Amino acid sequence: MMIQVREYALLTSDNAQPASMDLGIVSEATFSWLEQLQQQWSGTSQILSREGRRFLRLGSYVGYLQSPTGESIEILPKTTLDVPAEIVPLRQLLRRMLSASFGITPREASQAVLQRSDQPLHEWIISEFLRHLADLVRKGLRFDYHLIEDEHSAFIRGQLDVTAQMRMPPGRGTQFHVRYAEFSPQRIENRLLRTALDWTLNMTRQGQSWRQANSLSHQLNGIVPISGSTTQSMRQWSDGKYLFGYRAIKPWCQLILEQMNPDFQYGSHQGISLLFPMEKLYEGWVGYGLARALHHDYQLIEQTKSQCLLEHVPVGEKSSQRWFMLKPDFVITGGQTVVMDAKWKLLDSRADDGLRKYEISQPDLYQMFAYGQKYLHGKGTMMLIYPRHQYFATPLPVFRFDEDLSLWCVPFDLESGGLVKGEWQDSFRCFPDDKPKVVYDEPQNSHAFHE
Repeated sequence: MMIQVREYALLTSDNAQPASMDLGIVSEATFSWLEQLQQQWSGTSQILSREGRRFLRLGSYVGYLQSPTGESIEILPKTTLDVPAEIVPLRQLLRRMLSASFGITPREASQAVLQRSDQPLHEWIISEFLRHLADLVRKGLRFDYHLIEDEHSAFIRGQLDVTAQMRMPPGRGTQFHVRYAEFSPQRIENRLLRTALDWTLNMTRQGQSWRQANSLSHQLNGIVPISGSTTQSMRQWSDGKYLFGYRAIKPWCQLILEQMNPDFQYGSHQGISLLFPMEKLYEGWVGYGLARALHHDYQLIEQTKSQCLLEHVPVGEKSSQRWFMLKPDFVITGGQTVVMDAKWKLLDSRADDGLRKYEISQPDLYQMFAYGQKYLHGKGTMMLIYPRHQYFATPLPVFRFDEDLSLWCVPFDLESGGLVKGEWQDSFRCFPDDKPKVVYDEPQNSHAFHE
């Protein structure tokens, strides 16, 4: 059983309530499990918060949750103030944003895979991982030399450790203490792939994915999975030219081993947790679109922190310290310097009065003012980028901090992956009008990037 909701939806076990995308009805067992998660996660992030006695409120996280009873909750992006009519477009949007954020380029898939638009997010990740792994196995895994020390060898192989051999007790003179290099597939990358494969074999509920995972498991039978921390092991993954063929599968393996959190199912909470902060996914999607639309003479810098809010010399210290680093999402440099921030929030152009102020957050404006003073020295143009929807389809009129510093609020088309055109273009020379429109979608016959 699976329910679909969107960000900030309420979850309850009260069957008397009418279910919708903003109110999910779950079983008592699942609700109790969610209450335990809420207590565990309350100190780290606002994934779940209690709202009354019988309700839990989701935060700005999207993805997939599966309780130990098998009941599933799919959390989709909230892209409109109205309730969305269809689930499939939201799933496709989430996949595009996830792919852009993690640097994943989906390859062309078979028609059978393309028709499975009803796959939840974790099954889609599993199917893509298996497809890449099958291709890698078909081309051939990379081997490496590994040093083996054997103190019970029946014959001399490689180098004899004379000192250790002389210390052998009586009666074991026919056993040799040797040291040799073995050419085997037991390198860290293959072991991580085997670990991810074992987990997908246990967790997938799609028949085709299970059969493919089972077949690959037999082909990789001799490779030993990782027993310790997979996060530490992922840092040892080599990106050299020798492993060029492994680059496509690495982000899929990383998603499974780090984001799906395989240890979660074996712990006290047992289940599947695959959640992503929507703000980060949106920033990655916007950054992808901006980079493709930018004039070649300009450079897009993401998450820079070259400026701070203030400098301070503490008592007893001789040198000043930089406090409160300012980190805008995007800074464009070249013939013009521009500061841009992406905000995952639905503005409302109908709220054009001094009370509601288009629902723009006042702290966001303070933040942009500080960016303007430090990065632009109080002179220039900045931009806040919000998702486009039916009540925010065109850029708002320009906002001015003073005669030298201005701010534009511009919609970002989630489907096409580009800024909505408008008067703001006269102030931003870094985006040429003749630049081709960037589209990253899932057409009927291909999973690919298009321009």
